[in-house]
Amino acid sequence: MTERKPPGVSYETWVDRQITQAQERGEFAALPGAGRPLRNLDREETAYDWALAKARREGVDTAAMLPPGLRLRRERDELPDRAARLATEAEVRALAEDYNARVEEFWRRPAESRWAAVPGLADVEALVEGWLRGRPPPPPSLPAPPPAPPRRRFRFRWPVRRQPGVPGRTRPHS
Repeated sequence: MTERKPPGVSYETWVDRQITQAQERGEFAALPGAGRPLRNLDREETAYDWALAKARREGVDTAAMLPPGLRLRRERDELPDRAARLATEAEVRALAEDYNARVEEFWRRPAESRWAAVPGLADVEALVEGWLRGRPPPPPSLPAPPPAPPRRRFRFRWPVRRQPGVPGRTRPHS
């Protein structure tokens, strides 16, 4: 639509004329979904629903759209899954203590509203216990191999020549 609306013509009349001309040219004939009903016409969509659907189509994590208190609550619910991917007990404790520090920081800030969600602390010991229960048992230890026999040490000795005629007497080799 490159032409401008002529003066003195109502907007509706001008738009209707543009649509009629496009139909006559066949520009609406091969559109995808032609002849099928429009989706979700019976459903009332709020701005929140639209934003959520758009974020999912774009691949955005919807947890980022939550208010801070609910985001922390959701993170607390996901702590056991995140802890299961960690390798050591120290890493699990650090994960829980980091979460608890952020919750305490949230508590110190003024509330956004009186209906704002207030997250609770994570139980560090329960998280560690759950992590330990989820770990595979350690492989059975193999018996220690018997100690190797001590190696015989050979000492180098200079060859000794016997003196002729004197029993047991030796002289160094020259």
